[in-house]
Amino acid sequence: MKQHNYQGTTTVQVPLPTAFDSIRRRVPEWWAKHFEGSSQSKGDRFTVRFGTTFVTFEITEMLPNQQIVWKVVDNYLPFIDNKTEWQGTEVVWEFKEQDGAVQIHMTHVGLTPESECFEVCNKGWNGHIQGSLHNLLMENKGNPQ
Repeated sequence: MKQHNYQGTTTVQVPLPTAFDSIRRRVPEWWAKHFEGSSQSKGDRFTVRFGTTFVTFEITEMLPNQQIVWKVVDNYLPFIDNKTEWQGTEVVWEFKEQDGAVQIHMTHVGLTPESECFEVCNKGWNGHIQGSLHNLLMENKGNPQ
């Protein structure tokens, strides 16, 4: 059986550099209020925290206005048995201009339906991408947790 990685997409009416920069520089404004480190350049590391839950990423790819890859180097998910399930997974952001809008597509490589966290994490990512990130870009007001 083929594994399907989590995927989420939002389309926004903003310039491509604005969309790209919001993933790079504005993580605390759309995802996690508790943010440490830097998410701006290849090689940077940052941690997001939600209570006792945390995820630390390293940026392994940064292709301006095209793609950003965050690799999970450490994590703790207290609400599942395999508390480090995300370790070694990658979050891949891809950006495409079409018809005067920008499509932001995110794939969490390694977060599959077979993952213990899939149901909860699927709902969480959908809310962050299609809700908070979308609202940040369209209304300049995200809803970070």
